[in-house]
Amino acid sequence: MNTIWIVLPILIVLMFLLGTEMTKDSFKGIVTQPGKVLLGLFGQIILLPVVAFVIAWVLKLPAVYFMGLVLVACCPGGSSSNVFSMLAKGDVALSVTLTAISSIVTLFTLPVVMNFTSDFVSAQSGVEIVLPVGKLIMQNIVLIFVPLFLGWLFKNYFPVAADKVNKVLSKAAFPALMLLAIVFFLQYTTEIIANFTVLGLATACLILSTMLLSALLTRVFKYSGAVRRTIVIEVGMQNAAQAIAIATSPIIFNSGEMAIPAIIYALLMNIILLLYVMIIKHKAN
Repeated sequence: MNTIWIVLPILIVLMFLLGTEMTKDSFKGIVTQPGKVLLGLFGQIILLPVVAFVIAWVLKLPAVYFMGLVLVACCPGGSSSNVFSMLAKGDVALSVTLTAISSIVTLFTLPVVMNFTSDFVSAQSGVEIVLPVGKLIMQNIVLIFVPLFLGWLFKNYFPVAADKVNKVLSKAAFPALMLLAIVFFLQYTTEIIANFTVLGLATACLILSTMLLSALLTRVFKYSGAVRRTIVIEVGMQNAAQAIAIATSPIIFNSGEMAIPAIIYALLMNIILLLYVMIIKHKAN
């Protein structure tokens, strides 16, 4: 069974959920607080893929995992990052703005980064990897932009109903992702166990190094603790469901192995960020 048929409805629901968290003011942040937004976008759009590329190159990951690690770094966090920002007493409005803008911007940046990566990996490994850019863009529009836009419309025209739907979907989001992880693990148990050490190291390095670098950048620009925590979380959380959908899609890569870094990333991401929130709350007491 191709896990794409499990991840597709999960991804669509997650993006619709994100849309229901957005209002007409969600994009005003780029005007009212451009410095914070641009710094966060720099971390999400540029810093993450660059660090992932370097880590994959240094660890000499096999072609399929090299692609998988960079792929998950190209998929910005969904609505979960907004929840974590709230728990960490961050700037939730900034979190929503960053999530909304990055989800749209990466519709265009993701194909560019992945096309460069596929060319590099093909040249280095001798394994030809072809990226159907047009199909990738079309799939992302259908699975990311359309449900996001519909959720936004629903929120703006039926706010009361949208809030009720949001409460239901937000409770189902995490269990759905865990179900996906379990199904994926059962299907690729041998590959995950055989490569867990190196991929666990790679994904942990990616999460921790980008969180650290984004924290340092916010300190350099002298942003408040709330803004700093929000940007750290936004950079640290990636949309694993989107990465899995692209990796396993029959019209793009059609590779379950390429999705393994995203699965491991999703597990470590939640553990590391939960610890981060606990540390923040402990310091506040």
